[in-house]
Amino acid sequence: MMNGKEYIESLRGLNREVYFLGRKIKNVVDEPMFQPHIHTAAMTYELAHEPEYQEIMTAVSHVTGERINRFTHIHHSIDDLVKKVRMMRLLGQKTGTCFQRCVGLDGLNAVYVTSYDIDQKYGTDYHERFRDYLLQVQENDWMPSGAMTDARGDRSRRPSMQQHPDAYLHIKERLDDGIIVSGMKAHITGAVNSHEILVMPTRTMSEEDADFALSFALPADTEGVSYIFSRQTNDTRRLDGVLDGGNPKYGIVGGEAVIVFKDVFVPWERVFMAGEYDFTTELVETFAGYHRSNYGGCKVGLADVVIGGSNWIAEAHGVERSSHIVDKLTDMIAMAETCWSCTLACSYEGHKTPSGAYNIHPLLANVTKLNITRMVYEWMRLAQDIAGGKIITLPSEKDLENPEIRETLFECFAGKQGFSPLDIIRMLRLIENMSVGAGLPEAMHGAGSPAAQKIMIARRSGIEKKMELAKTVAGINRDDYFERIIGKDETTHWNEVKKKLRGRETEIY
Repeated sequence: MMNGKEYIESLRGLNREVYFLGRKIKNVVDEPMFQPHIHTAAMTYELAHEPEYQEIMTAVSHVTGERINRFTHIHHSIDDLVKKVRMMRLLGQKTGTCFQRCVGLDGLNAVYVTSYDIDQKYGTDYHERFRDYLLQVQENDWMPSGAMTDARGDRSRRPSMQQHPDAYLHIKERLDDGIIVSGMKAHITGAVNSHEILVMPTRTMSEEDADFALSFALPADTEGVSYIFSRQTNDTRRLDGVLDGGNPKYGIVGGEAVIVFKDVFVPWERVFMAGEYDFTTELVETFAGYHRSNYGGCKVGLADVVIGGSNWIAEAHGVERSSHIVDKLTDMIAMAETCWSCTLACSYEGHKTPSGAYNIHPLLANVTKLNITRMVYEWMRLAQDIAGGKIITLPSEKDLENPEIRETLFECFAGKQGFSPLDIIRMLRLIENMSVGAGLPEAMHGAGSPAAQKIMIARRSGIEKKMELAKTVAGINRDDYFERIIGKDETTHWNEVKKKLRGRETEIY
């Protein structure tokens, strides 16, 4: 297993084509705008070497029997599912932001499960290929980016009907030794600081979309692959100094990028789905379930940080005992622990798949994520409320460095005795970063928007069974009830009437 420094150095060996703010980036590792995201991912490597976190951050590979980083592990028990979300909460607490590596982990598990099922139906060898690839990931401790979301273009049209075919990544040509692919993947977390790209389909495909039913893995610096790094709220603040960035070491969210594939060759040994459109639903839903369960871990870890920061700033301002402050902090804690309860539930209610890997409870995973899309906004709103208007009106770090006005500003932002004005400003910037920045839209749309969760909840809700339960309790369709109330002869007559009227749009009074 690599440590944090070894991970950062490993990125220097990758020669990828990256663009940001209109310029081509020569060195990803040394680019100031990328360093917070790299440092955050490095934490997933560093904590794996801390003895107190070994059980959470590492696992024993079912392939080799060796101890590996849990981010390269295939879940093989309920305990694995639970430890995964505990790992998510821990890393959220340590970084206060997105640590990027969970998308690749969920992709590894989803492709593992689905490739096995494809082979069972079609006699293909996708699963064997994937196990070989997984072994490489584990032995090298690679960080694969999970590339699922396509650009999608006109969403009223299916992939094969798009005006611009590259709106969806697709097979352009099939060769004896592999395939040629073209297209785009958008909003890909941690893309510029990953070793590998693990591609998955973004939606259910039909037969005419078979060339878009695609899963494969490639080195991140494969010829024909390029990256366009995305803007984030207040991202260039980190160039102005340590203080203004709010969370300068670890950034705002996950360092997303557009990945462009232009006539890229993929050898068959790295292809895990190539046209099996009838398995796209399974792959997408399996990935989504794993990923949505994470949000009750990582976002609650972030909540732990912002709740602690809100309580600290209330103390610094001398209002920590005010009833309305206690009430708001209590609401924040209750919402965070509700989301944590959901993610534990969907993990403990997991099940074994035919592949041998374990999957979470899909209904509860979607409930977890739907709660996150609402409750994160509410606990961050309360953090803004407790912090006060200062979080959006603070002077810049450069003003604090100006000797002519420094003391005046320190007097202006002083709090209770024992609290440094500079520390108060630091904490306010952190709360601003977490509660006003780009992390909120990520909580909404990461792992799918609320509409996607509601579709899955409706699909998995078992509403027909619930109706039967209600009918049984209410006594509906129980002939013995009518026999007792109106007599046996009348009951027989009533049943005949029901048969005659069945299927008609008739109301009976």
